[in-house]
Amino acid sequence: MANSLPATLGALRNSEYTPERLARSVKDELRENLISRLRTKKNIFSGIVGYEDTVVPQIVNAILSRHNFILLGLRGQAKSRILRSLTSLLDPHTPYVAGSEIRDNPYAPISKYSRDLISKLGDDTPIAWLTPEDRFVEKLATPDVTVADLVGDIDPIKAARSNQDLGSELTMHYGLLPRANRGIFAINEVPDLAGKIQVALFNIMQEGDVQIKGYPVRLPLDVAIVFSANPEDYTARGKIVTPLKDRIGSEIRTHYPEDIEEGIRITEQEAWSNRPAAKIEIPHYIRQIIEQIAFTAREDKKVDKRSGVSQRLPITTMELVLSNAERRALIHSEERVVPRVGDIYAALPGITGKIELEYEGEMRGADTVVREIIRVAVAHVFDKYFAGTDTQQIEQWFNLGGTVQLNDAQPTATSLIELQQIQGLFEKLSPLHVNGKTAPEVAVSAAEFLLEGMTAHKRISRAEERIFSAAEKKQRVDQASKYAERMREREQEEYNARNRTRRGFN
Repeated sequence: MANSLPATLGALRNSEYTPERLARSVKDELRENLISRLRTKKNIFSGIVGYEDTVVPQIVNAILSRHNFILLGLRGQAKSRILRSLTSLLDPHTPYVAGSEIRDNPYAPISKYSRDLISKLGDDTPIAWLTPEDRFVEKLATPDVTVADLVGDIDPIKAARSNQDLGSELTMHYGLLPRANRGIFAINEVPDLAGKIQVALFNIMQEGDVQIKGYPVRLPLDVAIVFSANPEDYTARGKIVTPLKDRIGSEIRTHYPEDIEEGIRITEQEAWSNRPAAKIEIPHYIRQIIEQIAFTAREDKKVDKRSGVSQRLPITTMELVLSNAERRALIHSEERVVPRVGDIYAALPGITGKIELEYEGEMRGADTVVREIIRVAVAHVFDKYFAGTDTQQIEQWFNLGGTVQLNDAQPTATSLIELQQIQGLFEKLSPLHVNGKTAPEVAVSAAEFLLEGMTAHKRISRAEERIFSAAEKKQRVDQASKYAERMREREQEEYNARNRTRRGFN
C-alpha cells in the first residue's frame, strides 16, 4: 500500500487525496471516522474494559462535539491508554510535505519552508506520509517544562549554519505542539504544568494559532488537544488555571472496575500469564482473591483513598503469584504450575509498593496492613464458596493436636499426603469441583484455599512458617491448662521435697 501512495505533489493532485479531503480539521476527521464506526457498530476502543456504559459514551459525545477534553481519574484507570486509542479514529495515511517539521498540508502549507519548496519545485515537490501513530504526540507534564519545550524558540545555531537572520522563520526550533500539527497532542497530568505554561495554551485552544517568542509569525495549527489529570490535583490543589479549564470542552471522569469479574477481565488481559515452557492453570478463586485485594484496599481506612489503588496492583500481584508458583514447580520438576493462596503472600513486594498509607497505616507498617487486607480478601472469597459448609470435623482434627505444614520446600506429592491426613478435608472441596481424579497440584491449591479461609475466619490458625494448627483460642486454653498442670506438678514436687527433709531430721 505504501508503494502505491503518491510520492509527488503532482501525483497527489490526481489521487483520491483531494484538497477538500485534506482540508478537514483533525477534529472533523475524528468525528467522521467515529460516525462510521458507530453506524457499523464496530468496537471504538479495543482493550478498554468496564467503560462501555460510563466513560466511552462521554468520550464519543466529546468527539462528536469536536471538543478538547480532559480525563480525570486516579492512577491506573487507563487514562493514557484511552488517549492513545484515539489514533484508531484517524485516517490510515495522511500526506505532508516531505521535510516539513510541522507536517504541512501539501495543498495549504503554513510554514515558510514548505511554501518556498512548493514555489520552487511545483508538482515535483516530494510528499511523505504519516501513519496514525505518527500523528500522536504525548507529553508528561512536569514542573520543569518550559514554553520553548511546548511551543518553540529561537535556534541561534540553526541561524548561523543557514546564514539566516534571527528574525527569519527558518531559524525557529519548533516545540512539541507545532510538531503535533494535523494530529493529536496529549498532555498527561496537566496540573503539574507551571501557570505560565498553561497560559501559553490559551491561544492554541481558542484561536487555533501559536505565537513563538521573539518571532512575528503566526501558525494556525490544526491540533486536537486532550488532557489527563488526577482529580485531587485538578480540583483540591487548584493547580490548573481557570481560563485553561474554561477552554476544555468536556470533563470526563474515569473509575476503577465496578465489580470483581470486570477486574478479572482486565488483569487477565494485561498480566503476563502465557509463559513459555510452563503449563499454567490458574484457579478462578485465585483470580478472585487477587482482585478482591484491590477492592478491599480501596475501602480500607488505613489506605489513602486520595492516592487511589491502581489496577496495576492486581496485575503485578498476579505476575508475582505465577512466578512463585513457577519457581516451586521448577524446583520440584513438576510440569503443572498451579498458584496457591500462599503464593499471594509471597507477592507482598508487588502490593506494598502500590498503596499509599494513612497515618494509622504507617504506624502499623505496610506489611502488617497488606497481610490484613489479604486475610479479609481471602475470607470474602471463601464465603462465596464455603458459606454453608460445615467445617467442624476439620476443626476437631486440629483441636486434637493435628498440624500441617505447607511450603515451597516440599513437592506437591508430599503436601498432598499431609493434607490427606485431615479428616473430612477433601470431602468439603466439592464447591471447587475437586474429586479423586483432580490433578494433585489443583487439589493441594484448593485444600490450601479452604484452610486459609478457615484461618481468615479464625477457625484455625497459621504460623509464619505456614504451619496450620488449632485456633488460637483453643491453643490459649490448652496452654492455660498445661500451665496449670505444670504449676500443680511443681507444687507437688516442692511438697514432696519438704516431706523428705522432715523425715531426714527424724
